[in-house]
Amino acid sequence: MESNNQKISLEKTTISLYIKREDLLHPYVSGNKLRKLKYNLLQAKNENKQTLLTFGGAFSNHILAVAAAGKEQGFETIGIIRGEELQDKISENPTLQKAQDFGMVFEFVGREIYREKNNPEFIQQLAEKFGHFYLIPEGGTNDLAVKGCEEILTVNDEKFDYICCAVGTGGTISGLINCSKNSQQVLGFPALNGDFLREDICKFVSKLNWDLITAYHFGGYAKVSEELILFINEFYQKHKIPLDPIYTGKMMFGVMDLIDKNYFPENSKILVIHTGGLQGIAGMNNLLKQKKQLQINVYD
Repeated sequence: MESNNQKISLEKTTISLYIKREDLLHPYVSGNKLRKLKYNLLQAKNENKQTLLTFGGAFSNHILAVAAAGKEQGFETIGIIRGEELQDKISENPTLQKAQDFGMVFEFVGREIYREKNNPEFIQQLAEKFGHFYLIPEGGTNDLAVKGCEEILTVNDEKFDYICCAVGTGGTISGLINCSKNSQQVLGFPALNGDFLREDICKFVSKLNWDLITAYHFGGYAKVSEELILFINEFYQKHKIPLDPIYTGKMMFGVMDLIDKNYFPENSKILVIHTGGLQGIAGMNNLLKQKKQLQINVYD
């Protein structure tokens, strides 16, 4: 399972830029979600579990990936969804509708209850309600997920000076750090507002060759601006590579901006990881349409 590196043409610079097309690995379990689930599904089978249970929000890539992978691998799937108001709006939500089509059963909970997702007592209550299940955390990040993400880079990627990726829960960048060479610098672009992710990442890594670039979250998780949408659309028109507005769009905006600002030394070789997440575009466009704002157009 290896994705190809696609060259991004740059003008007036000695820097070379490539994007690893992890988004093309699977139509629904794409990018880092496939990597994160690989060893978790193997573990679930080893434990003879028939059901996967996980957590996510309205347009969660992870929720859809678990539903699709579960359907493919013969698991029942349960999604604990943040937001009781979504219960009657499944048909209006492309992510939840597709996950339901794959057989996922939903439990909608309020935001206060959702914050208990890591509480053993809450997990026990879910076990009493749903029976035995294999628990996959929100975003899929755990030791087995990091192990899967350690397989993203190959020997052919050792030539790159910088490895860049979007950051949600920290699992993907942790895997990249662990499998990177000490001579490489791994840069994470958080989709969330806040520097708390450093602590989470440090639970999985011991290397010091990494940093978080926190200036490109555009206001926080799932927040977008017309500037970001314009960038995503123009990037697609120029390079024919679709980006999503939650993760990869913000990361690529940041990388291109840093190149313009001479952050990277001359002749640097940069590899950015396309972690998928393109399914979220439909839901975001629904919201943008309601607000009569510019929509994302990354399909010919």
